[in-house]
Amino acid sequence: MGNGTSKGMVLLVTTIASFIFPFALSAVNIALPTIGKELSMDAVMLGWIATAYLMSSAALLVPFGRIADIYGRKKIFICGMVILTLSSLFSGMANSATMLISCRVFQGIGGAMVVGTTAALLITVFPATERGKVLGINVASTYLGLSLGPALGGVLTQHLGWRSIFFLSAILGLAVIGITLWKLKGEWAGAKGEKFDLTGSVIYILGLVALVYGFTLLPEMSGVWLIVGGIIGLSAFVRWEMRTRSPILDISLFRNSKTYTLSNLAALINYSATWAVSFLISLYLQYLKGFNPASAGLILVAMPAMQAIFSPLAGRLSDRIEPRLIASAGMALTTVGLIIFIFLNKETPLGLIVGNLILMGFGFAFFSSPNTNAVMSSAPKTAYAVASATLGTMRSVGMVLSMGVAMLMFTLYMGRVQITTEYYPLFQESMKTSFLVFAVLCFGSIFASLARGKVR
Repeated sequence: MGNGTSKGMVLLVTTIASFIFPFALSAVNIALPTIGKELSMDAVMLGWIATAYLMSSAALLVPFGRIADIYGRKKIFICGMVILTLSSLFSGMANSATMLISCRVFQGIGGAMVVGTTAALLITVFPATERGKVLGINVASTYLGLSLGPALGGVLTQHLGWRSIFFLSAILGLAVIGITLWKLKGEWAGAKGEKFDLTGSVIYILGLVALVYGFTLLPEMSGVWLIVGGIIGLSAFVRWEMRTRSPILDISLFRNSKTYTLSNLAALINYSATWAVSFLISLYLQYLKGFNPASAGLILVAMPAMQAIFSPLAGRLSDRIEPRLIASAGMALTTVGLIIFIFLNKETPLGLIVGNLILMGFGFAFFSSPNTNAVMSSAPKTAYAVASATLGTMRSVGMVLSMGVAMLMFTLYMGRVQITTEYYPLFQESMKTSFLVFAVLCFGSIFASLARGKVR
């Protein structure tokens, strides 16, 4: 490697970092009813606690990925960890809904810098024969954060208050910053000396924010106009990137590789169909089933725990078997799980809920690692950080759209109200319709995955 840093140390640092932000995200989901009560937030505002983080992350992943390729991946990684840590600290000190959501925006900015560089750092220092394995470990770390989040978040919320979740995230962030500065030597920049496309970045950010923010405002006409503006902006971005000499996103990556294009599309659709599941089930368990945060958190562990356990296996399999076959099978299982959740009601047995969460976790594990391997293996060495950031953007945009569907259903069925006893039947109807939409989306993503072609 020529810089004195062992591959194992890069894997350690990126694995810990990949644990932190999903942990904070899933832990906060379980605390939403408590936060809503303390800060007087309605159902739609509760959705914004997750959406604000995801939207800022999605808008900035690709620009920061390009900056990392030009100026150094480790440098951007450390800056991201500092912003993520400070914003976690201030989130824990928030005394209003506005302050908390604002801090979540900054968490998303830091998260974009971290997510856009972790996979790129791994791909840079590990040979092609080990990519599936280390990416599987990295994905498993993400799902370990997601799986511990609900359980530990529930315990922290019940005994120390919801603010302790953010303070714990800040402590973990400090640990990562310290280890990185102490142990990670040297720097990696795959496109050193190239220019950064500021104009393209501004067009991209404005277009993407307009698109995803507009979606959350539906069915209002302002939302429709923002979506139209976002589509126009992103179209202008594509035209600009095809003409500029140093694009932040090389459009030829999509034009020259069907595998790269369809693998990213599969990720976008799959996350659009699955991300809000934990959000909805968390509210369902605490409102309709009457569980406390700690108990609800333990139940929600089932899905991400399966993801954490089986992601490394799926990653190793994708080094030997075509990723599209494994990923498509995983999406089929996830679709079955979403269909089962359409019929969820107050009398649904707990065993069926847990069993279905396990099924969905297993399916998603067999989608995510092979799909990541397919994306990164079809990208050139000079664009690893951009490829990683593009995939991260697809995930984040998918997550925002998933939350947007749930928030849209809340608006259509309940309006902007706090979820109280008299609104439980309407909440249940909004949840059912959300799962129906998600099942249709996930079924469609199976075909995008199968059509991608062979990686090897």
